[in-house]
Amino acid sequence: MNLIHRHIFANVFLTCGAAVAMFGFVLMIGNAMKDLLGPMLAGQLAIETFIRLVGLLVPFVFYYALPMGMLTGILLVLGRMSSDREITALRGSGLSVAWLSAPIIFLALLGVGAGLLVNFQFMPVARLAYQREFAEAVRQNPLSFIVPKTFIRDFPGVILYVGEKNDTQLKDFWLWELDGHNRVKRFARADAGRLNFDVANNKLVLTLEHAQAEVRDDKDPENFREAHGAAAWERATFDLPLNRLTGESIVQKKLKWFTFAQLMTEWNRLTRPDATVPAAERAKQLMRVQITIQEKFATAFSVLSFALVAIPLGIKVSRKETSANLGLGLLLALGYYFASIVVGWLDNYPAWRPDLIVWLPNIVFQGLGLWLFYKVDRS
Repeated sequence: MNLIHRHIFANVFLTCGAAVAMFGFVLMIGNAMKDLLGPMLAGQLAIETFIRLVGLLVPFVFYYALPMGMLTGILLVLGRMSSDREITALRGSGLSVAWLSAPIIFLALLGVGAGLLVNFQFMPVARLAYQREFAEAVRQNPLSFIVPKTFIRDFPGVILYVGEKNDTQLKDFWLWELDGHNRVKRFARADAGRLNFDVANNKLVLTLEHAQAEVRDDKDPENFREAHGAAAWERATFDLPLNRLTGESIVQKKLKWFTFAQLMTEWNRLTRPDATVPAAERAKQLMRVQITIQEKFATAFSVLSFALVAIPLGIKVSRKETSANLGLGLLLALGYYFASIVVGWLDNYPAWRPDLIVWLPNIVFQGLGLWLFYKVDRS
């Protein structure tokens, strides 16, 4: 690698690293605020647990930040070099666009390798560790998820409100039970109650004293004229499962959190005949596994696709404004991810081969990049 290549490689590497860090930080803060900040401020998570969980988000956000960071970093570096006439001087000395792009393509291939490692190994392992760490925090202090003077929506199909809490004793308790459309079908209120943790069944047991309840019509719960009236109990018991909080029912359903070895094991299992599972259902499950595998590969190769588009665009844009290049990079990345989401909607239609269609955004971007290369090289 000669001096010019080293100069381009170093600039693009540092700028892409900064862009990946920026996007990763934004995504990590968003996930932390959505999932962790509330429990930490409410005293449900210790500060050291919060820090460990935020650290485990790094591979997860890297999955999305690497392609966007590569695209933005290349646009910024080549846009600056073009506006400073460095590209013009290099091309005037007889160097082609392809020759100037060699160190950037090499860096993009390194990014593809890093993306494959993250997508198939580091991200699944970190995501499972995140779920287990969060679940362990819940199990150690499950009663802390009942926060006074707060509408609690952590339990499926139920909204809770507690006016006052003293250890396991509750006062001014309200409970709304929802149907599948999030409409209130039962409502209960009690002056006092008690909360216990059932370790064996992983659930909270809520015992209400002097409770009053109102039952709505199951077919039309918003029609108050058809309400079945109020009932009163001296004592009533409700179970609040913790599976949603501990993640036990979620971890096994997220194929994206499987490593490459686990995905291949699942694929081999589904390719073998199984009389207990209908052929159509097995075909759908197999297609979901294939889509996950191909999506992880396609996401890693999107680093190369973005680079092929960013190189000619960075040379052609020739603007000094950083915000213009950042905006262009974000627009292209959002277009790619939107196309990927649309393809993901076809996972229930194996005949359409969505596992192959998932490569369509990459093919479009690479075709666009090669066409732009041709146009720039001819200009």
